Amino acid sequence: MSNNRFSNIHLGLSQAEAIRILGSPIEQLDSNSDYYMAAAHLLNFPGLESESALLKLLASTDNSQPIKLAQRKAVEVLGLLGCQDCLPLLFDFLSSDDPYLVENTAWALKQLNCQDKATISRLIELLYLPGQNYRIIIQALSGLGALDSVEAIRCHLNSDNSAVQGAALAGLAILVKEDQDLSILIEHLILPNQMDRQSAIQDIIDSKAYNLLPQVLSAPVSPVFKMRAVRALWPINLPEIAGKSLYNCLDDLIKDEYSVVNIVHCYDEPPAIDFLIQEFFGTDFSRCYLALKTLANRNFDDIWPILLDRWITDAFNDYGAHYFFIRLMGQAREWKVEYQTRAIEILLEAIVNPRPQFLKSKPAAILALAEVAPQLTAQRTVQWLDPVATLFWEARYASLLAWELLESKSLNILPLDELQVICSTDSELYIRNRVLRFSS
Repeated sequence: MSNNRFSNIHLGLSQAEAIRILGSPIEQLDSNSDYYMAAAHLLNFPGLESESALLKLLASTDNSQPIKLAQRKAVEVLGLLGCQDCLPLLFDFLSSDDPYLVENTAWALKQLNCQDKATISRLIELLYLPGQNYRIIIQALSGLGALDSVEAIRCHLNSDNSAVQGAALAGLAILVKEDQDLSILIEHLILPNQMDRQSAIQDIIDSKAYNLLPQVLSAPVSPVFKMRAVRALWPINLPEIAGKSLYNCLDDLIKDEYSVVNIVHCYDEPPAIDFLIQEFFGTDFSRCYLALKTLANRNFDDIWPILLDRWITDAFNDYGAHYFFIRLMGQAREWKVEYQTRAIEILLEAIVNPRPQFLKSKPAAILALAEVAPQLTAQRTVQWLDPVATLFWEARYASLLAWELLESKSLNILPLDELQVICSTDSELYIRNRVLRFSS
């Protein structure tokens, strides 16, 4: 099974059914997207049977849009499955007039560590052709260690596209250790476009530029991307970077306070509550953080009826908005009883929500509940620290932070020595080390 959080979102769909869908005429399917869905789902069933079905899909000469979309996904899945048998087909796909298929093919070739000289030469040629996703191709070549691509990559150092420029900088850092211009990536972290900011973080990871972590941690993007950078880059034996400790940084990321985020947007005048809540449904975290910051300074009695209405209507099922609704609930300090009761129900539901898309709401809900219902949180701390009951390590880390908050208010029912025993065998090093920072 894949450990990708979002790979198995079609629960109950069997391998046999997915393969059957791929072999069925389109007129027999419920939706034009069924081919794509089935190809994606086979990632959960590694083995020759899944690979054979996907290879057959790639060999299809049907040029209909549903098949073309499914072929793009099949290339990606075969790369993740490590299927070397698809390499001849992938070489041919590099000449496709579908740039998205070419893009996925380049990515898959990197996953498969393809060292075929003809294939690498073709990838290099693509860096000189218009209409290609140069970023992905550069990442593939640098990931494959293709030294012959250095000059072609260098041609993109002055690209007007920041994502391409960033990939070129990272590629040269990987291939020939050229890192004198990596400071440009700091500027990319505060660009207006969210995708450009996320790309900058990946470029910093690829470049192994751990010295840029302080700037990464303040970037206005999802904490998921920033946590990925910390786990990938922070040297094991380095206690501090730029005067900040690893565990202070982890605390900030789990709490995700807007006060430590470099928000790149602003309002000309105070917006209405409806507008601010709608911002939570957007994809730009800078705008979401700005809306959260603004709402946190408003009267929560005015906010709650609108917030609850949007929760019931659509936020409960939108994983982006879900997260910021939870975060906002943790900001309220004075509640009407009926508001507080409903908020507690929502927070408890978020903590046990099994859907992988909503994972990042779990630690936010634990920390919010520690503010809204500290006594209830104290009663459930042991359960949330259990790796069997709480698989997501960041939720367990949030439980430690909740324990620390409750301890400061003399509300804990779990003594420190018991807490340390519970966490001493946790599989996550960050958990084991963080609990040792609590003093008796």
